[in-house]
This record gives sequence, structure tokens and C-alpha cells, in this order.
Amino acid sequence: MKKLFIAALMLAVTIQTSFAQRLKGSDTVLPLAQKESESYLKKNPTSSVTVTGGGSGVGLSALVDGTTDIAMASRKMKFEERSKLRDAGKAPQEVIIAYDALSVVVNPGNKVSKLTREQLEGIFTGKITNWKQVGGEDLKIIVYSRETSSGTYEFFKEHVLNNKNYAPSILSMPATGAIIQSVSQTKGAIGYVGLAYLTKSVKAIDVSYDGGKTFYEPSFENAKSKKYPVVRPLYFYHLKGNKVVQPFIDFVLSAEGQKLVQTTGYIPVK
Repeated sequence: MKKLFIAALMLAVTIQTSFAQRLKGSDTVLPLAQKESESYLKKNPTSSVTVTGGGSGVGLSALVDGTTDIAMASRKMKFEERSKLRDAGKAPQEVIIAYDALSVVVNPGNKVSKLTREQLEGIFTGKITNWKQVGGEDLKIIVYSRETSSGTYEFFKEHVLNNKNYAPSILSMPATGAIIQSVSQTKGAIGYVGLAYLTKSVKAIDVSYDGGKTFYEPSFENAKSKKYPVVRPLYFYHLKGNKVVQPFIDFVLSAEGQKLVQTTGYIPVK
């Protein structure tokens, strides 16, 4: 009887462990992954899913180190990250789970409501330092940005700043929520966040990529139609051959999972 009990206990531990999944990385993906995991666990109570943020770079490093099963990322995996996996005899699998409109935000008390890509480049590279230079009041611009490990930081640099360097004076924030809080409390502030993070405590800026001819606000409709110019894919990365993660990924890509994408504030892939 004792042997049977031990055997049954070992089987239970094996079953629980086989369904354990760890997700780590992008703060942009974080609220979505948390919602998806909550719904997934209701349907699969024997499973175990843990979700933590830290930035895309942190998640991808954890995938390389073997300390996470899925890396959440708001940018594509870099060549050097793929090389480290290849050197370790591993191969990554990329899955697009949603799309996001990267939103530029200012304090609600700021009169400026529209900016061109060129003006944004000037602000974040330090060439434009006062709001009066872009039609606002005589007020110093306080620039908030994500830290360098963030995929959002890199995507913004590549697609908005045309790969130019951020100004040395920018204030780096460890998480997206910190940018929302800082911008909401600082009249001259500006920053950027994922669409799902937008709240009434900040004001989203309309953006133009055609020199000021047309401006579009970061909304679900404009992002879905691709009218809003700063739309990016959001990723799950896992190791090829890791079958443990497939049921969860299948759920995220299912009709139910993609409905959660929309209700969380992002754009479904289907």
C-alpha cells in the first residue's frame, strides 16, 4: 500500500510538473499574458503558469539561460541572441500573438495634441527641448523612456527616431507603469507606452508620418487598419521541440484567446 501511495504521489508530481510553464519578459505583453494565463488555468486546473515582466531583453536572456519556457517580447529576437541559442544547440520558435499601437503620451495639462515623427525625433534626441518649439507653451520638455533592456525602447528608437541615439538627458523608467505615473504627475513630460496602458491620467498624442499632412490617434480602429503609423507585433519565443508550451500558445491564438487580446487593449492577429 505504501509503495502504491508513493507511486501515485510521484505520478501526481510528474503530471503537475509537465504542465508547469514559465513566461518572462516584455512589460508590454505582461498584462495580456496575465489575462491569458488566468483564463487558461480555469480550463486547465492541473496546469501551472507563472508570468513575470522585466523587459524583452530580460525574457530573451532567460530563454537562453533556460530559466523560462516562453520569452515575451515586443521586438524581434536579435542576431546575437539567436547565436547564443545556436551555440547551446537550441533553436527558437517565434510566434506573433498580437499587435500593439505604440502610443506617445503627455500630461493632460499639455496643450500640444499632435506631433510629427520628425518632431518626436527632435524631442527624444534632445534637439527640441521646449514645448514652445512645437506649438506649446514656454515649458521645458521632460523626456521619459524605457530602459535599454526594453523591447519598446529599441522599437521606438528604430521606428520613430530612425535609429538615432536618445538624448543623454532622458529619464529611464524600469517599467511602463512608471512612465504613466511620471507623465501624469509632470506637466512638461512626454513618454511612450503600449496601447493597453493608456489611461485618463495621461493624454495620447496624434502622430503624423507624412510631414504633418495627416495625423492619427493611437486607437484600436486605427491600429487595426494600419492607419496609425507605429504598430508593432508582440511575440512569444520558445525553444523548438518544447511541447509543454504548445497548449498554452494554442489557447492564446484561439478565438477565445484572441478575444482577450482585444479586451486587454491590443489588436488580434486574426
